[in-house]
Amino acid sequence: MDITAAELKQRLQHNETLTLIDVREELEYHTFNIGGLNIPLGRLATEVNEYDWNKNDEIVVICKIGMRSNTAKLILQQNGYTNVKNLKGGLIALRK
Repeated sequence: MDITAAELKQRLQHNETLTLIDVREELEYHTFNIGGLNIPLGRLATEVNEYDWNKNDEIVVICKIGMRSNTAKLILQQNGYTNVKNLKGGLIALRK
């Protein structure tokens, strides 16, 4: 399942507590971000079992256009995470 930019924006405006994982590289993250954990995709792939997240909690993965975050979603799902959402269109869509 994915999440649209409009839905995420609305949920953030309502101060919902969300686990956001930004899978862009550190430089990209520091250039512009909406918060959340910055775990570049390559690190997520190798360190996924080191994180202490509840595998049933909602996790939203984000990147610039939605490609890397879709890969991150698949990695998390393959490791037992059941409620992972990819931001469709990425941060580009969110900024529009």
